[in-house]
Amino acid sequence: MVLRQQNDNLRIESLTTGDTQKGLFKISFPAMGCPCEIQFRSTDPNLANQFKDKAIQWVRNFENTYTRFKEDSLLSKINQAAGKDWVEIDVEAEALFDLCDQFHFITEGLFDPTSLPVIKLWDYKAKEPRIPGKDEIEAAKALVGWDKVQREPGRIKLSESGMGLDLGGIGKEYAVDRVSLIAKDFGLTDVLINFGGDIAALGKPPVYTHWHVGIEDPGKPGTCWGSLALTDLCVASSGDYRRFFEIDGKRYGHMIDHRKGYPIANKVQHTSIVARTCTEAGILATACCLLGEEAGMERINTFFGAEGCIHTEFKRLDSYAIHQYMVSGI
Repeated sequence: MVLRQQNDNLRIESLTTGDTQKGLFKISFPAMGCPCEIQFRSTDPNLANQFKDKAIQWVRNFENTYTRFKEDSLLSKINQAAGKDWVEIDVEAEALFDLCDQFHFITEGLFDPTSLPVIKLWDYKAKEPRIPGKDEIEAAKALVGWDKVQREPGRIKLSESGMGLDLGGIGKEYAVDRVSLIAKDFGLTDVLINFGGDIAALGKPPVYTHWHVGIEDPGKPGTCWGSLALTDLCVASSGDYRRFFEIDGKRYGHMIDHRKGYPIANKVQHTSIVARTCTEAGILATACCLLGEEAGMERINTFFGAEGCIHTEFKRLDSYAIHQYMVSGI
């Protein structure tokens, strides 16, 4: 997930009734470097518009606060003050960093928001991508470590100059969960939130008993290998089959293993996770990509409330109970 600054002039926001009788509404807008869509049922058009405004405004504020691509964002201020000053943060930032702390612990360090120094070395979007030297990689790795982040009530500090936070592993998923809560505050019970493939499926759509979520086939990008039938659950996926660069015939994906300082180089192409929250699903999906197929599947099977599947080049591995969500025939 990438949080990028958006040009407001390019934003397209719409609220249309998909089925007047059933009260199905749809909101589409770009944010966080991806297309965002919210579908929901409501019998009150005024309430629907109020929810639309609230949801989009929250997402805009979130992006402007936590993007690292905007110099005056909170995240950039924290990174700019690394090794020097404390930065004041509000209650929501405290809660977000608390989540970072929890998931860093739960994943045994696989999720680490301080991975930015290593991530920046491997810029797959550069006009001329390059392979960094071993000395560069070791120097960057030395700056990574959530335990180097100092926190006190109402403020935060990165202890060493050169450190940096990147919330690409949690931001979009956290936004899905927060917009889910906003929907519930408005009394909306049947909602599908899709932010760039990170999804919350609340309640059900008109006619059907579940929301059906297609899962992309990494071997055939743009097509789905099947779909999951979900209600009151979330799903997130992770993989490096779409974003990569090649040098001398060798492929380097965008997912970086901060422990080694190099892009992931195992058999895993794509992981999809169903969980109680989108944040859990997203972080577990990324952790499984880092762990590899066997350790990743073990992690899914031992994570409370989660199911999932891991795709390699030649096979798909399924968790113990993922089939309860698979549409018949998959």
